Amino acid sequence: MPWWGIALILLSALLVFAALHFAEKNKRPFKRALLSMCIGLVTLAAVNLLSGITKVSIPVSLLSVLTSAVGGVPGVTLLLFLNLIL
Repeated sequence: MPWWGIALILLSALLVFAALHFAEKNKRPFKRALLSMCIGLVTLAAVNLLSGITKVSIPVSLLSVLTSAVGGVPGVTLLLFLNLIL
């Protein structure tokens, strides 16, 4: 996938999250949307950093990074669940 495709996916997710936060009457919808995406990426990193203790890891790939950025914490939970059943 070209770099502009990845950037387009991330920008689209940011705009959708910002629209949702705007509909909830938040004061700073873009800041909240960006924070939500960053929390998903930090959660993915935390799962992989703690894999030595928990014996659970998620392989880092383009799909897993996009899923965690777009889905946030529920996206990382989905990846963990799929890792469990597959």
